[in-house]
Amino acid sequence: MNEKPSGPAGFGILGGVPAAVPRPFGSASAAVSPQLLAALLSPAHASPLEALLDTQPDLIFYVKDSQGRYVMVNEALRRRSGRAMKSDLLGRTAAEVFTGEVGERTQLQDEQTLQLGQELHDVLEFYLTAQGTPVWCLTDKLPLRGGSGEVLGLVGLSRDLPPASQHAEFPRVASALAYIHAHFADGSLRLRDVAAHVGLSADTLERLFRRVTHLTPKQLLLRVRFDHAVRLLRRPELSVSEVAHACGYSDHSAFTRKFRRMAGISPQAYRRRLRELGQL
Repeated sequence: MNEKPSGPAGFGILGGVPAAVPRPFGSASAAVSPQLLAALLSPAHASPLEALLDTQPDLIFYVKDSQGRYVMVNEALRRRSGRAMKSDLLGRTAAEVFTGEVGERTQLQDEQTLQLGQELHDVLEFYLTAQGTPVWCLTDKLPLRGGSGEVLGLVGLSRDLPPASQHAEFPRVASALAYIHAHFADGSLRLRDVAAHVGLSADTLERLFRRVTHLTPKQLLLRVRFDHAVRLLRRPELSVSEVAHACGYSDHSAFTRKFRRMAGISPQAYRRRLRELGQL
């Protein structure tokens, strides 16, 4: 999240016999038999996998062919797309389903996996609901490979992040999270400073962050900044430049570019949406 020289400093030094069904969180792309691929990728096949994943409201699941077209989706993705039926998504690319930069960003991710065979893991993203509320998620994508290793499609998961306060270890990081919330606009904020404030080593605190929030410290800082930005953008008396500065960006254009990449729309377009909804 470095935007130097104009953006915030972040945390500095911190930092895709038959084989099994693809493992979205595994370390290697799965080789799949032609028979299993046919069963998995057929749009008309009401597979047990799809039926199972339809029961997960906070987990988006999809399979795409070699052209990046949806061939299997679950109910959560159908709801997020705003389509009436899951079949409305089949045969379409992400850029055809999701307008603006969200669709373009997803299409670029798909091309990385389909053309280069790259795996994507724990990509932090957020989307805006119809009411303009941000929802954060982590996305994973793996290539689906045939018997000779060729990429025949991809499988992806995007899981919404649960509230950190629901985790059993939340009390251990509550003070550190409060410190970050109080100092996130400070461009010199470092993990070691937070760790020193709560009396833990930086390594221990980073492990706790990952267990409790499912995020790296840099991802957590980005989320805190953008949650704050969304709240401030609901205050019409503040200019976009003032919002950017309050979130740790010295240059509002850098903030606007980052917001557009994350949300798929500009801060100004987000405010227009809020006005249309009668929330601004």
